[in-house]
Amino acid sequence: MNMPEGVFPLKKNIIELVMACLLLVSFFFLSREAAKTVQEMNATDVNNVILVDAGHGGDDPGMIGVNGLEEKGINLSISEKLKKNLEKKGFKVIMTREEDKGLYEENSRNQKAQDLQNRIALISKYKPVLSVSIHQNSYSDPAVYGPQVFYYKDSVEGEKLAQALQAQLNDQLKVKRPRSPKGDRTYYLLKRSEGVLNIVECGFLTNPSEASLLQTEEYQEKVAQAVTDGICNYLDKD
Repeated sequence: MNMPEGVFPLKKNIIELVMACLLLVSFFFLSREAAKTVQEMNATDVNNVILVDAGHGGDDPGMIGVNGLEEKGINLSISEKLKKNLEKKGFKVIMTREEDKGLYEENSRNQKAQDLQNRIALISKYKPVLSVSIHQNSYSDPAVYGPQVFYYKDSVEGEKLAQALQAQLNDQLKVKRPRSPKGDRTYYLLKRSEGVLNIVECGFLTNPSEASLLQTEEYQEKVAQAVTDGICNYLDKD
C-alpha cells in the first residue's frame, strides 16, 4: 500500500521529539539527584571535620620548661598522634601546621597576632564540627602538674566538650589531683572562634616529672588517646 508523501518524515519527527523530551526529563531527575547527593556529602563532610591546632611553632617556642624544654615541639608531636587516631575513627582532620613553622609571614610586624588570626581563619574556612588546640602549661611553682582544658565561658557546647576531654585526661593519665575544665573569656582563640573550640593544656613543662613524661612517645600516645576518646564521647561516636 502506498503511503501519502510526508507521512514517514512526520512520524520520524514525532519520534525524535518524544525522545528529546524523555532525555530532558531524565536529565532533570538525574541532575536533581546528583545535587541532592552532593548536598548530603557536603553535610556529612562538615559534620565529620575536626580541626587540630598544634600551638606555637617557628620563632615562637611557646612555654619554656625545665632545662630549656620548648612547648612547640611537644604540641606538634601530640597533634600528629591525635590526627592519626581521629582518622582511624573516620574523621577528616585539618591541621593548622604540620611542621615547625608558625602561621605568619617573616616580615610581619606582629607575628604573634598574625599567627592567631590565621588559625582563626582556618576554623572559619573549614567550619569543623569542633576544634582542639594542643598546648603545654607552666607555673612558677614546679610542684604544680596535671592536664587542664579551657573553653569559652559563654559556650554551652564548649563546656560539654571540655568536660568530656577533661574526664578522659584525668582518667587515662591517672591524675592524682584531677582538675575540672575551666571557662575563660580572655584567650584569643576562645573569643574569636566561630565554632566549638577547646584549648588542651596537656601538662606542665615546669614540673620535672611531668616534663619528662611529656617528652616520651608512650605518654604522648596516652594524651592523644585520651583526647580522641573525649571527642568521641562528646560526639557520641564509638
